[in-house]
Amino acid sequence: MGKIAKFSTPLIFQSKLLCFSLLYLFSSLLAAVYFSFSSTKCIFRSSPFDPLQGPLFSYPLSYGQHKHAIPTTRSSCNSPVYFSDYWDVLGEIQNIFTNSTSPLPLRYMQGNAETFGGNFSFQNRISYFDHHDDRIEVPCGFFKSFQITSSDQSSMEKCSGLVVVSAIFNDHDKIRQPRGLGSKTLDYACFFMFVDEATLRRLHFHKLISTKSKDFKIGAWRIIKVSSDYLYDNPAMNGVIPKYLVHRLFPNSKYSIWVDAKLQLMIDPFLLIHSLVVMENVDMAISQHPFFVHTMEEAMATARWKKWWDVNGLKIQMETYCQNGLQPWSSDKPYPTDVPDSALILRKHSVATNLFGCLLFNELEGFNSRDQLPFAFVRDKMNPKLDVNMYDVEVFEQVAIEYRHNLKQGGGANVGPKTKRASSDLFANGNRTCGKCEGYLLRMWGESHD
Repeated sequence: MGKIAKFSTPLIFQSKLLCFSLLYLFSSLLAAVYFSFSSTKCIFRSSPFDPLQGPLFSYPLSYGQHKHAIPTTRSSCNSPVYFSDYWDVLGEIQNIFTNSTSPLPLRYMQGNAETFGGNFSFQNRISYFDHHDDRIEVPCGFFKSFQITSSDQSSMEKCSGLVVVSAIFNDHDKIRQPRGLGSKTLDYACFFMFVDEATLRRLHFHKLISTKSKDFKIGAWRIIKVSSDYLYDNPAMNGVIPKYLVHRLFPNSKYSIWVDAKLQLMIDPFLLIHSLVVMENVDMAISQHPFFVHTMEEAMATARWKKWWDVNGLKIQMETYCQNGLQPWSSDKPYPTDVPDSALILRKHSVATNLFGCLLFNELEGFNSRDQLPFAFVRDKMNPKLDVNMYDVEVFEQVAIEYRHNLKQGGGANVGPKTKRASSDLFANGNRTCGKCEGYLLRMWGESHD
């Protein structure tokens, strides 16, 4: 009779350590393959098959919501963002909403004034930067009426978790639907788009809304009509009201995401908040600027490319900040840059972020609507300090698609009043008025001997 064949365990499986090592190796290789062939090398999801919403809205061809996208040429990313499983994130965020205790709210100054922000002097504004007494009332807009319907206001107050906010004034952009939303996101997140009469007329022209309706909705977005009668002549200043005073418009929300209307969000907002704010344990997340690290560089570009018409006003603004402690960026600062790309802002509604929003808004009314110019000054001078995650611009370019603004009829953009030149050149060496920023410039150029 033949012998019964005996099979021994292969040597490779006799060592538990070797088995675990091989399992880790194969898992890493699979992850690397997925990451290498992913269309967005800055985004790495633990579960690429998360349940997604279908198309949210069908636009008429005449609207052209996807025209004039700005391509990105970056093919790599130094700091990719890792997104956790959608269901895990949703559960964790909901737990935060339920169990988190609200900090002592800021007290806001009440009253009436000639402007929405109160038109405070610089010395008055800066006196509120060091906030150490909760009894002090902080100026934070709303000194004139922000006219919306009672139905819209009630809906905004009911948003008690995560709110995604955007705005279009003077028909400056298109309304674009967010993509990549999880199947339950619209049940737990609010989407609000603020518009004025000019934008509303254009939406009606393209038959996106009916003016006979009391409440407007386009896809994910609830459209909030704002009467501009009591606001600013400059549409850009009206846009920064929901951008930086979001905590006042949505007093019960725990987190918010501001999305400039020129952007189309490509990643679920819960995944963004979780990865860029919650996991980083910060108050705010905002992208680094793609080119500049010093505030003065942004000021020079603003004047050079006529992003703001009053060049003399820019000069006064920078001299004021230099006189009051603005320093150029250096590696001694706990941030990688002084200049953000503020088109996408993710916030935890804390005392620090709420105070930052108030202070920055006051600077915008005091000088101009270019919010990158006062950013570092407010961030560095305010107290309590703001914990900010200033992530790589490559990440920003992958979590959102940027489009060009609407072109106005008659050719070219609406650039506002005629350019007002500076009374003297702030940036000219040897100029007698340059002394207010001379130290800043020397340190920025590495020529200071301090």
